[in-house]
Amino acid sequence: MEHALIQLGLIAVLGIGAQWLAWRLQFPAILLLLLAGLFAGPGMEMITGHRILDPNRLLGELLLPLVSLSVGLILFEGGLTLRFGELTQAGTVIRNLVTVGAAATWIVATFAARFILALPWPLALLLGAILSVTGPTVIGPLLRFVRPRGQTAAILKWEGIVIDPIGAMLAVLVFEAIPKGQLDAAGATLVLGTLKTCLVGSAVGLAGAFLLILVLQRFWAPDFLQNPITLMFVTAAFVSSNALQHESGLFAVTTMGITLANQKRVTVQHIREFKENLTILLVSALFIVLASRLQVAQVRSVGPRGILFTVALILVARPACVLVSTIGSGLTRKEKFFLCCMAPRGVVAASVSAVFALRLAGQGGADRLVPATFTVIIGTVIVYGLLARPIARMLGLASAVKGFLIAGANPVARAIGKALHDESLPVLLVDTSREQIGQARLAGLPVFYGSILSELLLERNELASVGRLLALTPNNEVNALADLQFARVFGRDEVFQLASHQPSPTRDQAIHPELLGRVLFATDATFDQIAHRLDRGAKIKRTPLTPEFSYAQFQQMHGPRALPLFVLSAAGDLHPLTSDQQTTPRPGETLISLVDPDAA
Repeated sequence: MEHALIQLGLIAVLGIGAQWLAWRLQFPAILLLLLAGLFAGPGMEMITGHRILDPNRLLGELLLPLVSLSVGLILFEGGLTLRFGELTQAGTVIRNLVTVGAAATWIVATFAARFILALPWPLALLLGAILSVTGPTVIGPLLRFVRPRGQTAAILKWEGIVIDPIGAMLAVLVFEAIPKGQLDAAGATLVLGTLKTCLVGSAVGLAGAFLLILVLQRFWAPDFLQNPITLMFVTAAFVSSNALQHESGLFAVTTMGITLANQKRVTVQHIREFKENLTILLVSALFIVLASRLQVAQVRSVGPRGILFTVALILVARPACVLVSTIGSGLTRKEKFFLCCMAPRGVVAASVSAVFALRLAGQGGADRLVPATFTVIIGTVIVYGLLARPIARMLGLASAVKGFLIAGANPVARAIGKALHDESLPVLLVDTSREQIGQARLAGLPVFYGSILSELLLERNELASVGRLLALTPNNEVNALADLQFARVFGRDEVFQLASHQPSPTRDQAIHPELLGRVLFATDATFDQIAHRLDRGAKIKRTPLTPEFSYAQFQQMHGPRALPLFVLSAAGDLHPLTSDQQTTPRPGETLISLVDPDAA
């Protein structure tokens, strides 16, 4: 009992710890999760002769069903992020990637498995089907890490989520169509099985989505039960669909998520937030568990053939998939090249290979399915995880710095936005006033006419280059709502707003602290105060600091009225100064501040 408790705790500590460390180091989290799992399982067994984590003994027969259900929940959360509006420009490419592109990947992977790994044809076909998937468990974290611009982010997100149920279905149908290597009637079995799986999964998913919408729309569930009830519906759809048609559950939950994301009858934002948090926990646990269950013999069996097989998938299969999928698409060469550089394999490939390895135990070559799959997972995560961001930057498809979304196009917002724009930082000013938007456009600033809370704004391509919010309107309530909206997108540490114009509001006037962003500049730097100073001729000034002219000398020259706004580091990173984190600018950095006309 105590040993089992320690192992369960270890899964949580290693999983979340790896995610946290990856965020601190700006490193792909999936790679650290795999390394942590390998260390806790076969790594420790090689060193000490004992595993500190053995999922097979810990969970027994529950292991693979739990993995399968977890993958279903992850795909449901992925479906909640898919909006049909993203298909306007990229729909054809996405369709091709999950059909002819998947077929191209399957063919190349099958031939590579046959002639490089020397697997029998039936197992080569099965391994090729397993490795035709990418998956949201790896694509999602890498997209958050790389932050690509343009259509590529939407294409990769849709492909990663939609291809998972297709790849899992393909693997199951291949397994059923070629028992013991017999290829008789394989084509008919594949076609019939595909139709049944798609129809059953889609029907169950749509039914589950409409039932859940009805429950939410009629207020048949209180707010505190809506997330658990959603979890209940998703689990029921997954299990019932699988009971009706084997491996159709992934189709059901993906369809359910997409349906909920694109309907307008009820809001599902709170469900999406809950599922995002749950997905992080599940992905962390799954990679630790699946990596740690590898056997030492399987790890040692990975040799030059396994590495060469992985290279073939990276250099041949993925480019072939992208090439046949983007013919006549209108994508640039740079976008096509970047798509070739993002096809990591994840949890679905690992779990499906483990299931078939157990079912095929004793057949020649079956013991090589799992190590071959994990070699591909680790190899693709390392290659794509480490190279995707540098390649995206080299191609001009990713911003090296995070720009600013600015709520407001008033004189204060325009002055601050112009100062940031002059530093070559991406900015986007948002306002509902045509006059203010016109003034900002005349100043050469990128603008969006509409509400900062607009759903259309969240779909703008420009948001790929921004990662922070500055709420600079004169209305504290609008600023608070903007912070609340974009804290979900950028994180609470990246949303900022001006101080309240009421320094000591009464209890019935105060806005709850959880609704507020970080206070910009200083607690007395209100909108009215900054606007008044700008009207009187104050300027936003850029001051490089040197050993000869330090921050102390800057203060002595400009006096206490100088208001520091931003600090630009020597590496080119710009940070807003806030009331909760006062820093002293150092030589080598550049200070951006508001100074009075006589001082300027």
